Amino acid sequence: MEILLPFVAWALVWIAGTALIAALPRSRGTFTASGEIAWLVGTGYFVGAFLLTVWMRLLSLAGIPLGRGSVGVPLVLLAAAGVWWIRRRVDPSLARPWHEAFTALCARGLRGGSRALWFALLAWLALRSLLLFLEVVTQPLYPWDAWMQWATKARVWFELKAWVPFVNTDAWLAAKGALYTDAAPTYPSTVPLWQVWSSLALGRYDDAWMNLPWWFASVAFAIAIYGALRRTEFSPLAALVGCWIVVSLPLADVHVALAGYADLPMAAYFTLAALATLAWIRTRSAGDATLALLLAIACPYIKTPGIVWASTLVPAVVVALLPRRGVWVVATGFALAIGALMVLAQSSPVVLNYKLHLDFVPAWGALVESFFMLGNWNLLWYGVIVAAILAGPRLVSPSIAPFTMMVGAGVLFLAIVFTFTNARQWVETQTTINRAALHIAPLSAVWMLIAFRAWATRTRP
Repeated sequence: MEILLPFVAWALVWIAGTALIAALPRSRGTFTASGEIAWLVGTGYFVGAFLLTVWMRLLSLAGIPLGRGSVGVPLVLLAAAGVWWIRRRVDPSLARPWHEAFTALCARGLRGGSRALWFALLAWLALRSLLLFLEVVTQPLYPWDAWMQWATKARVWFELKAWVPFVNTDAWLAAKGALYTDAAPTYPSTVPLWQVWSSLALGRYDDAWMNLPWWFASVAFAIAIYGALRRTEFSPLAALVGCWIVVSLPLADVHVALAGYADLPMAAYFTLAALATLAWIRTRSAGDATLALLLAIACPYIKTPGIVWASTLVPAVVVALLPRRGVWVVATGFALAIGALMVLAQSSPVVLNYKLHLDFVPAWGALVESFFMLGNWNLLWYGVIVAAILAGPRLVSPSIAPFTMMVGAGVLFLAIVFTFTNARQWVETQTTINRAALHIAPLSAVWMLIAFRAWATRTRP
């Protein structure tokens, strides 16, 4: 029975996060909009998971030991209050979208090949989820970064029942071992705290079951992507196909099966922050703005580069607020940023642990092999290029330009990292490059679908 406790623990996190999002201010009739319930449920997990770690930090700062009671009781109260609030305040408006979701799940209204495809995709997603779950709970913690940079912190904090800082080697030596260090003492604490909560719920440290939040994240991410596509007026079948394209990326599946790395959570938080920002641009809703801000704030607390990924959302906001001149303002900003980097690179500064240097010698062969030859991405990057060519000028139309600027800023960031910094030495080994590309791959897939739809709409007779 003890193995049910981590499920209950993370279900509470999910319900609490969903309740918080449901309580955000939103316009009348929002819950009845297409995809709203799926978006609410999917993003709810990530909001709850981030705020959980904030609460765990606060408990430690207050000197309260981490435990099932100190961490779990507030979750129970918050989840119960949220369910009560929803039932009392918005239950009538939730009935319709839940009914529509059930109708879509039963494929009512679909006929022939469309109906068969719907059930085939659902079966594929269910089987994928089951197989990944078995991998997560049976695969011991995988070596390298997951073992020496993330779980080290989780083990210490679980044993101490407290969140304590990790320091660099010099400080550790000066303290004669009284402090704690590992291979990456400055890495953010969010991911290890997830493992701590799993272990607290289980009652013991288990390097397989503690990674259960990665499986929950994969399920929630799929639901959120489906909801986001429905909110942008994709049909139920088209949204499910888009969801399948995103979650079928081989490298994404690897980061669920070999849980313990922070790259999949980084991709999920950044993608959802971007989609929430784009939703705010369409709706100008305070609820969407609050959600986008919260998810963007979470990004630097997942991985250090998250602060850069969060900043790539700014061009979309600029384009939205300046519809006539926004594209030119952003393009000018890109040019100035590149110029500034070239000036800085003359002195080889270190930014976010990457050493800049003006030595443009990209490993073209390894880059092409990684994105277009290996099996990490299926045909994603081919599709992105074809979509960009077909959509053409529509990519900078008022409805798509914010999305395009956002993706462009992300691609520019990766281009700079893998051509002008010491990170290019890892390109040849096919390690960091693929993990960094994973951060923007799901968002690129959604952008590809939007671009293809723009092209199809333009060519439709």
